[in-house]
Amino acid sequence: MNQNQNQQKIKNPETQVPKTPQMNERDFINDLLTTEKYMTTSYSMALHEASHQGLYQDMMQIFSETQNCQRDLYNLMFKKGWYAVEAAEQQKLQQSYQQFQGYTNQFPNGGMMQ
Repeated sequence: MNQNQNQQKIKNPETQVPKTPQMNERDFINDLLTTEKYMTTSYSMALHEASHQGLYQDMMQIFSETQNCQRDLYNLMFKKGWYAVEAAEQQKLQQSYQQFQGYTNQFPNGGMMQ
């Protein structure tokens, strides 16, 4: 990785874990995070199709708990330096903003709230 790419990563110092064939703390937390992401996506899809209000409310509560757990795991991995994110370039942010700003005229009432 060149220096320019390295500067674009947002990451904390990495907490070292033993490199052995056995799963370590990072492996376990990463596995949990992956599972929570999958569950959150699955609950989201189920919520779209829940026709019974009581079932919808129960699933929404479980979805929220799952989403919070996923976020806590992400924050833990980021804190320990096991999860890095890409820093967005200002130019790309501006381009995306302009692109999506142009979509507002496609919304009813031009995207204005009533």
